[in-house]
Amino acid sequence: MSPERLRLADDHAAVAVRPAGLAELAATIEALGLSRPRPVVAVVGGAGLMDDDDLTDLFAHLIATAISRLGAVAVDGGTDAGVMRLLGRSRESGAFPLVGVAALGTVVFPGNPGGAEAVPLEPHHSHFVLVPGADFGDEAPYLARTATLLAGGAPSATILVNGGEIAFEDCQLSVAEHRPVLVLGGTGRTADRIAAAAADPAACRDERAVELALSPWVRVTDVHNRRDAVAKLLELLEPGPEI
Repeated sequence: MSPERLRLADDHAAVAVRPAGLAELAATIEALGLSRPRPVVAVVGGAGLMDDDDLTDLFAHLIATAISRLGAVAVDGGTDAGVMRLLGRSRESGAFPLVGVAALGTVVFPGNPGGAEAVPLEPHHSHFVLVPGADFGDEAPYLARTATLLAGGAPSATILVNGGEIAFEDCQLSVAEHRPVLVLGGTGRTADRIAAAAADPAACRDERAVELALSPWVRVTDVHNRRDAVAKLLELLEPGPEI
C-alpha cells in the first residue's frame, strides 16, 4: 500500500494513506514509515467554551512539550479545528510526528471535496490516515487502533481536553485498547463531567462519565496544576507492567 503526498494550506505537505477498512489498518501504518516501537500520545476532545489564550498555552507549554520530551508520536483527528488545530500549531517546528486520523467525508483537501460539513485538514500535521466515513466520529475506532499500532508495544496514553459527545466514545475506545486516559479536568464539558464523577461518583447522574471515572485505565488531573498533569502523563508513558 503506497503512501501519497498531500499538498496542504500555506505550502505545507504531509504523507497520507487510505485504508479501506480496519482490517487494512496495520498494513497502512507500516506504509507511513514511522519507526516503532515508540511512545504514542493520542489527543482527543474539543475546544468548546474555552479561552483561546488558555488553550494555546496548554498545548504549547504542556502537551507539545511533553510529547517532544518523550520522543513520542502524537495522534489526533487531523482537522483544522479545535484541539487538532492547536496541537498542529504547537508543533510548527516539527519537533515530533503528528498523525491525523480523519474520515474522508468530513475533510477537504485537493482532490477530495468531502461532504456538506467538511472542514480542511490541519496543515502542520506530518502524516494522515484517511479512513472511510461520512460523519464526524466515524474515525474514532481507527484513531484508537492507530495509536496502538504506532506504539508497537511501547507505552501509549490518551489525553482528553474538553470535548463533546464523540469524546466519550474516544475515551471508551482507548480503554478498550488498554490505553490509559488522562482527563484534564478544568478544560470544560466532557472532561469536567468525568472529573466530577471521579470526585463524587454517587452524585453523578451521567452513567458514561461514572463508568469512565471508575475505570482503572482513567486518571484525572486539574489542568491548572501543570506540574501534576505533566507528571501523570510521563508516569503513564513510562515502560512497565499493565495497570
